[in-house]
Amino acid sequence: MLNEIDLSRADLNLLVLFEAVLEERHVGRAADRLSLSPSAVSHGLSRLRRLLNDPLFVRTPKGVVPTGRATELSGPIAEVLTRVRSVLATAEPFDPATSRRRFTIGAPDGVLAVLLPTLLAELADCAPGIDISLRQLLPMPGETSPERAWRGAFSDLEARAMDIAIIPSSEIPARFHRTTLYEENFVVAARAGHPFLEAPSLDRYCAMRHLVVSLSGDPYGFVDEALAQQGRTRHLALTVPNFMFALAVLAETNLISALPRRFAERHAARFGVVIVDAPLPLGSFQLQAISPSAAMADAGLTWVFDVLTRTK
Repeated sequence: MLNEIDLSRADLNLLVLFEAVLEERHVGRAADRLSLSPSAVSHGLSRLRRLLNDPLFVRTPKGVVPTGRATELSGPIAEVLTRVRSVLATAEPFDPATSRRRFTIGAPDGVLAVLLPTLLAELADCAPGIDISLRQLLPMPGETSPERAWRGAFSDLEARAMDIAIIPSSEIPARFHRTTLYEENFVVAARAGHPFLEAPSLDRYCAMRHLVVSLSGDPYGFVDEALAQQGRTRHLALTVPNFMFALAVLAETNLISALPRRFAERHAARFGVVIVDAPLPLGSFQLQAISPSAAMADAGLTWVFDVLTRTK
């Protein structure tokens, strides 16, 4: 957004001013918010317009509206300010009871649905000013190496676009701090009264129509690999993009699906979905909360790790 020459004459406060005017859509209200005079805001906008070579905001009878360029810049500027505020926040003693920080946590949706209710309750009780942003993480399609499959998460952590990632892998690069949250395995889920639940054998399992959770739409997964080891296959009738939607579909159909046990134990009953043990070994895996080792000097981040450990 800004080249090196511009940075030498740029004022970070101009970005704060941009943010306020963009959100208020009114110079006077932005001035009140920033404890400035309207003329000071107007002067700052003039400087920012020259710096970015765009009008940025157009006056209307009811205030101002952003130009197309201002709308394009809104995301990058918000990200810059978020990172700067995070850096400044880490320089202060961290007190969860008074902190106003926001932490970004990424994980597969089935993991987020397990941890989120207890996490929010913990924050409401002892850290009401802390906000959370969630990101759904998925492995790279077709990758068998854990480090390559989750390289997007590793990159985002190192770029500080995300504070903590929770991934189902025990193979974590040495440059990351890791905390094991819990071990997970899979169960079979179906609507209450489904014929499969009467006698959940392997033969009947293979004969059923299956739902598979897959964001990419690829129906083949680890269950099919486990079946192939026993010379078996199944009918892959439907893929859906996330586990919560899977429960809603299972409740209204005769499909069955393999779902993470903790996720299903927490959420299946309210959909009228029943779970049983799988009729074949599907393995288990550990959920690891990770962050760059260098970032763990941040007392706030360490505190969030501790909270996640307590809410597993």
